[in-house]
Amino acid sequence: MSTAALPRPRVRTADPYRDTDVIDSYAPRTNQTIVGLVSLLAVVSGWWPLLWLLAAQLAIGLRFGRRYCLACLAYFEIVQPRIGEGPIEDSRPPRFANIVGTVFLGAATLAYGLGAPALGTGLGLVVTALALLAATTGFCAGCEMYKLVARFRGIARRSFDRVDLALLGVGDASGELVVEFTHPLCTDCRRLERELREEGRRVVTVDVSQHPELAHRYGIALVPTAVAVDAMGLVTARIAG
Repeated sequence: MSTAALPRPRVRTADPYRDTDVIDSYAPRTNQTIVGLVSLLAVVSGWWPLLWLLAAQLAIGLRFGRRYCLACLAYFEIVQPRIGEGPIEDSRPPRFANIVGTVFLGAATLAYGLGAPALGTGLGLVVTALALLAATTGFCAGCEMYKLVARFRGIARRSFDRVDLALLGVGDASGELVVEFTHPLCTDCRRLERELREEGRRVVTVDVSQHPELAHRYGIALVPTAVAVDAMGLVTARIAG
């Protein structure tokens, strides 16, 4: 029998259940679509226990992992094998967005339960609007909140003005170079490195999965993060992150 018509298996670069520090960017949008539509149904129909079920499901996924997240399973087991893997990104911002969603959904449920349906409806509509906005446009308010919180906590863009090139194993430190903090599965990291090299710039990459101590030392909350440094390791410009 000819196998010419059989679909080719789609290869994953990131295992969805093992490589949890990154995620296929289409997975959060699938989750946001489900959260937005179910929240809208709950508010319109008045059957507010749906909001509690959503909050419980998000909380279970956050606590026990993607194998216990129904939206994650739907995407990784049904959708992704058919459409292929999307761009790989840092999983921390969408995870934080899920925490925010859990809090709002829990508060909406509590409001309904305490006899304040107007407040519950308002909170439910906030979740609906933000989830569907993220699903349709890619703008994730919770992800942006993560970046702001990280900066206020001093995790991102920590005011370091020097990189110890010796720790990076840079032998020849003559001239300007770019230090890029990356993850091997990060699509944006590879794209940025390629663009920098095409510009003729010298790039030194630091894999945060292999060197978490360096990520902690320089407060790297998101990848890619890249800085231009001179021969002494002094930061001359921030490029990304």
